Amino acid sequence: MKHVLSPANLDVLAQYAWARVLLAFDFDGTLAPIVPRRDDARMRVRTRDLLAGLCARYPCAVISGRSEADVEARLNGVGVPHIIGNHGMEPGDSLARFEAEVAAIRPLLMRALAHEPGIDIEDKRFSLALHYRKSRRRMQAQACIRAAVTGLPHPVRAIPGKWVVNLVPANAPNKGDALRALRAQLGLDAAVFVGDDETDEDVFALDEPGRLLTIRVGLSHKSAAAYFVKDQREVDPLLAALVRFRPPEQAT
Repeated sequence: MKHVLSPANLDVLAQYAWARVLLAFDFDGTLAPIVPRRDDARMRVRTRDLLAGLCARYPCAVISGRSEADVEARLNGVGVPHIIGNHGMEPGDSLARFEAEVAAIRPLLMRALAHEPGIDIEDKRFSLALHYRKSRRRMQAQACIRAAVTGLPHPVRAIPGKWVVNLVPANAPNKGDALRALRAQLGLDAAVFVGDDETDEDVFALDEPGRLLTIRVGLSHKSAAAYFVKDQREVDPLLAALVRFRPPEQAT
């Protein structure tokens, strides 16, 4: 994993910026800092302005675990043309089926986890997020969540995150599927994706040399991303570089 903003690697970023490229970003931990209360997540003013500049120059997307409507409300007026929510599911063709599956397992999880304090079940309609940030016994909370998920009658995919376990229907599309579908829909040749969490590994793990530049927020030797920025604060310099590499008159 290489630092994408180092002088030795900026040329790679510039090459993608000159291509017919889609820029795609996760929201929490990428465009917005991680905060103790998920409802408080917001972009900094500088990030918001840079994102607006990118949208004027490139095809742009946000691909988030949040719902589509939740992400749109947090973009502070930036007209990002493509917002994909629920880990790649929303919008999509099978949402009614996914909604029914989530509705069926939610009460089962509520009963199974009712005895464990500090676990909060977030219902995003087509997926669930089991938050345990507030738990005083996080290892115990994780064990309870694993046991509850194992006992579910419907198969689900459990994706760990930062003090959260995300549950999505087993056959639902993921962020990697969503990015490739959007790139094809727009007729673009390449994509740049920036993310910070386990759910973003579905994009990082795609094997597409020359067609996909993957950038992780935070160095991790376990990640499949090819490049990284040091932390969420370094996302702004990354966005600024992408703005600089494509002047407005060359926008597509």
